[in-house]
Amino acid sequence: MGTNVDIFVIGGGINGTSIARDAVGRGFSVALAEMNDLASGTSSAATKLIHGGLRYLEHYEFRLVHEALAEREVLWAEAPHIIKPLRFVLPHHKGLRPAMVLRAGLAMYDYMGGRRLLPATRTLDLSRDETGRPLKPGYKLAFEYSDCWVDDARFVVLNASDAADKGAAIHVRTKVSAVRREGDGWLVETQGEAGAQSFRARLVVNAAGPWVDEVIQTALGETEKHHVRLVQGSHIVVKKLYEHDRCYFFQNGDGRIFFAIPYEDDFTLIGTTDRDYRGDPAKVAITPEETDYLLAAANEYFASPITPDDIVWSYSGVRPLYDDGASAAQEATRDYVLKLEGEAAQVLHIFGGKLTTSRRLAEAAMEKIEGVLGRKGPAWTGKSTLPGGEFEPLAYAAELRRLGKDYPQMPPKLLARLMRQYGKRAWQVLGAARSPEDLGPHFGWTLYGAEVDYLMDQEWARRAEDVLWRRTKVGLRVGPEEVARLEAYMATRGH
Repeated sequence: MGTNVDIFVIGGGINGTSIARDAVGRGFSVALAEMNDLASGTSSAATKLIHGGLRYLEHYEFRLVHEALAEREVLWAEAPHIIKPLRFVLPHHKGLRPAMVLRAGLAMYDYMGGRRLLPATRTLDLSRDETGRPLKPGYKLAFEYSDCWVDDARFVVLNASDAADKGAAIHVRTKVSAVRREGDGWLVETQGEAGAQSFRARLVVNAAGPWVDEVIQTALGETEKHHVRLVQGSHIVVKKLYEHDRCYFFQNGDGRIFFAIPYEDDFTLIGTTDRDYRGDPAKVAITPEETDYLLAAANEYFASPITPDDIVWSYSGVRPLYDDGASAAQEATRDYVLKLEGEAAQVLHIFGGKLTTSRRLAEAAMEKIEGVLGRKGPAWTGKSTLPGGEFEPLAYAAELRRLGKDYPQMPPKLLARLMRQYGKRAWQVLGAARSPEDLGPHFGWTLYGAEVDYLMDQEWARRAEDVLWRRTKVGLRVGPEEVARLEAYMATRGH
């Protein structure tokens, strides 16, 4: 017979999990299927920012920028453990955008942003400010403004966790094999960890990201449909380039911009690129040309040369943008597009979107869904918190101190990482342990068996890569032997 649900969501990225969370919180029954791991596609390959998108002003995307700016503090309050404010330094580069244009853009950014806690833009003298020291001589003027950092993959997982806590069924490593109209609803067939399953749904949400057209063409059988433009974005992570905690927003000679951001305490993240991609989204990888591009761009600004030997990790993803016919990849709209199709049985297709506007995208999706299924509960996520984030945005340091008092024998680096990733649920991860020896097997750096158990039991981690690169970034600091031991431990523990 199959399981009956109101809404079946295809895709476990930020759009799919946000919609599932919002829907179940309003009283709808929800099931979600992700063919791989949560956040294993675009949602873990971002620049990891909650930001308005300063450069989108140049493309007149005023609605998107306004919505994104307003969301910064909403999301910071929702998840103050995985989201934190950052200051961005934008050096003036003679010969590129004039200083008055940058100043005007940032004035608009401040004005549109609805700031309450984030500080305003200010002007810097790079010959005196510490942010000028890592740069080549000649950069004198800069502007400093506010945006936020987010742990992108954890943002997805916590949306899924909250959805599950409220009653949604989350199925990872479960591929949708068929979607068929059946009367005034849908029959959805899946194949995955639990074997073959079937669901009857009143409405289907296609939030498959880069695979949204594939779902339309294969699962739904509409072979001629094409809506998505895939744009590749790649990043490199290098050894730490400077000691201060601010980020850089750089202009490049080709009109593009890129960021240099402090990353995981000991590294610097540099990115991103923008190029059309026509291959299999599952096989996307940084190209030698992109690596050279990012190194050359960074070396235009930083005094100490960065070489390929400084790269400790790189990652690449594709943004599934709505194909609006823009001529250049960087000009294609970053705004989201929602398309409701069908008559008796309807499907909602999700195109585009970004981490920053995911909550608002979910609200917009719910407006369309409620137009079909009827209204149950009110909009609710604007004043909500994600699991572990039940404290005020400015109280993060106090929470970390409280964790340290409760676990005085635990290494400070371990506690700092757990607080940044789990917030108030760090106490749940540590449990009754009093020292590292109580946390089970050690898998390198600050990763122990107790945390792995928690991730397998509570956050759908199934493989070492899920733990090392999405639930955490411990993969930056462990070697092949430790990875092998972790794989063996997870395999014997099973799920």
